[in-house]
Amino acid sequence: MAVKWLDKPQDHDYEAAANYLSMLAEPHVVQKTVAALKDAKPVYREAKDILCAARLSLLPATNPHVSTDLGKIGDGAKLSPILLVRGSGNGAIALQIADGYHRVCASYLTDENTPIPCHLVSWPS
Repeated sequence: MAVKWLDKPQDHDYEAAANYLSMLAEPHVVQKTVAALKDAKPVYREAKDILCAARLSLLPATNPHVSTDLGKIGDGAKLSPILLVRGSGNGAIALQIADGYHRVCASYLTDENTPIPCHLVSWPS
């Protein structure tokens, strides 16, 4: 069963990313970061690498949001691309999944090597 992806994130994904990032950074930094996410071209990364770089555990299929995404995958529905913000090069700060953690986990449970379309940006200087 292949995971299918939309061509671009949905508007509410950017809102969710801004809400999450607002806990990590000041409003002006969040605004610049979300604007960069909107302009970013998709890159493809595997679920196993995203989880590792973000230092996050795989959520189980029984998680309600993961289960919903697994159902969408089973129905052939397309998932929204993932929104990512790079961590630091020295490893002190992990990659941030600004939006799409549950989709990454559902993709991993389907096939950890599936290329996931991501909008990947760095924090603004």
